[in-house]
Amino acid sequence: MKDTMIGVDLAKNVFQLHGATMSGHLKFRKRLSRPQFQRFMADQDPAVVVMEACGSASYWARELTRLGHEVKLIAPQYVTPFVKRHKNDANDAEAIVIAAQRPEMRFVEPKTEAQQARAMLFRARERLVHQRTELINALRAMLYEFGHIVPQGRSQLKRVEDILNAENSDLPDLLREECRDLLAQIAEKTARIDARTKTAKELAKCAGTSRRLQTMPGVGPLTALAIEAFAPDVASFRNGRDFAAWLGLVPRQRSSGGKERHGRVSKAGQPDIRRLLIIGAMSRLNWIGRRSIREGSWLARMVARKPKMLVAIALANKMARGIWAMLSRNEDYRDPALEMA
Repeated sequence: MKDTMIGVDLAKNVFQLHGATMSGHLKFRKRLSRPQFQRFMADQDPAVVVMEACGSASYWARELTRLGHEVKLIAPQYVTPFVKRHKNDANDAEAIVIAAQRPEMRFVEPKTEAQQARAMLFRARERLVHQRTELINALRAMLYEFGHIVPQGRSQLKRVEDILNAENSDLPDLLREECRDLLAQIAEKTARIDARTKTAKELAKCAGTSRRLQTMPGVGPLTALAIEAFAPDVASFRNGRDFAAWLGLVPRQRSSGGKERHGRVSKAGQPDIRRLLIIGAMSRLNWIGRRSIREGSWLARMVARKPKMLVAIALANKMARGIWAMLSRNEDYRDPALEMA
């Protein structure tokens, strides 16, 4: 049984360590460089090592686990209340240990190398999409300065080309040259996005978990990739409600005095999966997707009396619970309406 807990305040070059017994008594404090930290942990007897779930935390979790240590990660917002007075590296490391010794503390599952690689692919694609949107908005703004109103959306780029190529165009040659340069940059970004989308779809075909997730209506390759990359093992959640709450698909509570008061969706969880689930839910509520909604079903009743966005969030919550059930039971999606019929 391990008798030492070591809190590590991570950094790029200098690491602050706070060693204590399992009952909280101080054993040592150390400030080590990166090479010194690696040597010290290799020589240290197996201990419980606790770090904040921040950049490089999953890497160090894997490295320290190979050395025989038990590694736990804590969300930074759970450590902040235990920092005493002034904030510095030594106090942060001490606060990590104090927080980890709380019996009700929640920990974060370290990511595997495969999960981190998928996350990088997903983030790279999202970054390119944002950059392309920025370029399109800049192009629309330039034309707006000369009286040409172009609606939002990438589908309107053909209209921009028509404006630039018009024989009787009133735009200066210099402006048209700049606009064509922006169009070329947008085309380049689109090609890069398509390449990453293709890679994501290929990964979704190879992994059994991704194939299973895509049997649920509203879950596509990108959503399946995001769940594989960012979500921990579903076994760490007691039920589907906990998984939906982790995603931030539950209302914020302001309950007091025995009275329950629920507000808007908390948005305190994983933003990428939550956003994609809501988009997938919206796809089932548009004029094409509504054809598959059975009369008298829960979704049909919600659509008839609630705003569209509220129904989409409620459906995304239901999808999250279904995803937890599918992954925990290793089963494909089963339509409840068909089972009850």
